[in-house]
Amino acid sequence: MKIIRKSESEKYPAADTAAVWEYKMDDKSVNASVGIINGRYPEEGQVVNKVCKELVHIMSGKVKLVLGGKDYILKEDDQVMIEPGEVYYWEGKCELMLINVPAWYAKQHKFV
Repeated sequence: MKIIRKSESEKYPAADTAAVWEYKMDDKSVNASVGIINGRYPEEGQVVNKVCKELVHIMSGKVKLVLGGKDYILKEDDQVMIEPGEVYYWEGKCELMLINVPAWYAKQHKFV
């Protein structure tokens, strides 16, 4: 078992409109983070995870996910699974939890 406290998480600004706190488990098969979006992420264009599957839980707020050219409105306690290769962006104001399999790493996250 391993416990990671909030005080041990590392904050990464993803953009002027988004930030992520990573909880490093040192496990390449899975990881989790908590993020905030306050506007649009990415600020221009879209993003895609080439390798990681991402389960996202909306902890608070409301956000639009544009995925595959379709708009999805997500609110508190909604969840979405984003598969590798799906192109998307977020727009709104929310706090979310992200669980990635395998563990997320920057090299596989592309701006398109």
